[in-house]
Amino acid sequence: MSFHNTFDGAQYVAEIDEIAKENKLYLKVGTDFGEYLNLVSRYRPEQGLGLPFDPEYTRLSHENAFWIVGWNENSELVHTQALRLIDLSGLSLSSYMAEHFLDFPPTGLDLDFNRSRYNPGPRAKQIQGTVCYHGEFWLSGAYRNTGLSCILARFALASAQLRWAPDYVIGFMPRPLAFKGLAEREGYMHSEPGCLYWHRADTGKDLEGFMVWMGREDIRHLMTIPLSGLVRERVLAPQRDDAA
Repeated sequence: MSFHNTFDGAQYVAEIDEIAKENKLYLKVGTDFGEYLNLVSRYRPEQGLGLPFDPEYTRLSHENAFWIVGWNENSELVHTQALRLIDLSGLSLSSYMAEHFLDFPPTGLDLDFNRSRYNPGPRAKQIQGTVCYHGEFWLSGAYRNTGLSCILARFALASAQLRWAPDYVIGFMPRPLAFKGLAEREGYMHSEPGCLYWHRADTGKDLEGFMVWMGREDIRHLMTIPLSGLVRERVLAPQRDDAA
């Protein structure tokens, strides 16, 4: 990445941070996934830590992963997301995922892994090089439907570009969220349906997963699009019961 693009990316990230602060959302970036695990366990118990970012399962360090959290003015955790590099070892993404897709399951579901399957789309067969996985996206109810998800995802994508300049950033999204336009709101320009089929042991039905992805040039283009208008209203953090 050239110095000019690095400067622009840093300015872009700083602008998003200011928009978040205007909405009483204070962002922190970290690389200690033991700390992140403790935060998720304490503040996000209804959605456990995803396997790709579990430090007891995956080797994570400042060199290959980072997390982003957001606090409200009451010092309550209201936002999470995380990113990590995937070591393809010279393989295409489809070849890698054929062997490792079970390492990227959705959380909180009773899954039958033996009956789950990976079905790569056309682009997955072409993606190679440095690949970054983007997951753990969560925003508490008070901040939903405000447009903040739009800028927070862009904050993560731009931060990954500044940190690693990956060839691609990918993520997986359940079909119900994809059909609601979450990929577009987050800024992703490409998606492939029918990438994953997670068989639910409790219902006997499959949950379809989409793969969303961005190339390096896509992310650079995204950072040229003005942020104005994405956040639709100011968010007021909920008051504590003992507030004056």
